[in-house]
Amino acid sequence: MRLSVLIPVYNERHTVGRVIAAVSHALPAVEKEIVLIDDGSNDGTGSFLRDTFGSARGPFRPVAFEDGRLRLEPARETDTGTVAFNVGFHERNLGKGAAVRTAMRAATGDVIVIQDADLEYDPNDWAPMYALIAEKKVADVVYGSRFFGRPHRSLFFHHFLANRLISFLFNLIYNQTLTDIEVCYKMFTREVMNSFALTANDFGIEIEISSQIALNRKLRIYELGISYYGRTYHEGKKISWRDGIRALWYLVKFRF
Repeated sequence: MRLSVLIPVYNERHTVGRVIAAVSHALPAVEKEIVLIDDGSNDGTGSFLRDTFGSARGPFRPVAFEDGRLRLEPARETDTGTVAFNVGFHERNLGKGAAVRTAMRAATGDVIVIQDADLEYDPNDWAPMYALIAEKKVADVVYGSRFFGRPHRSLFFHHFLANRLISFLFNLIYNQTLTDIEVCYKMFTREVMNSFALTANDFGIEIEISSQIALNRKLRIYELGISYYGRTYHEGKKISWRDGIRALWYLVKFRF
């Protein structure tokens, strides 16, 4: 089964290359399509992606990131776990939700996962998530959770509290038991993605995706612990307290 990795990118010039390399090496036996959407970056990210890929889309062998550049090697017929790229650009910054929705329209894989363009998450955590969907075939959707005993950087208490509150309220009104609604790592089948009718342009996309999954009572939903190497605002973190307030509104909006 082909895995489509959706990567919304905004001003991540210093991390996106390493993320692409890490993603390309994850699940080494699985064919991957990496869909990168630059959301109007103004720090050189767009130029980096254009210079790296041009019109080349692959398939390639898993890529290396060396001396600030990605090294692309065409795949051979005998290679497994090849990587193809689909790169798109927004002329101006529209928000993470808009970039995710653009990436979804371009994705062609059988299984879909969302990956941030920073270094807060580890693609090696996909293996047990992917196995539940593609190998054991017991799940339609698998959430990562940053609160299940894996490495988790200790950062802001108010972020922790807001995440817990949002997840609690989500579970209360959607009758679920998920621990980390705002997590980036949501993996699902293509059929699940095709069922979405998404509208959010901002970080509310996390709530909207989860609401549509939860309201589809036929879906088999699982959750697994993942690692979390969080960033401070000085290191580039973008989500703010305003997004937390909006999330509380979105919980109600997308439910009723």
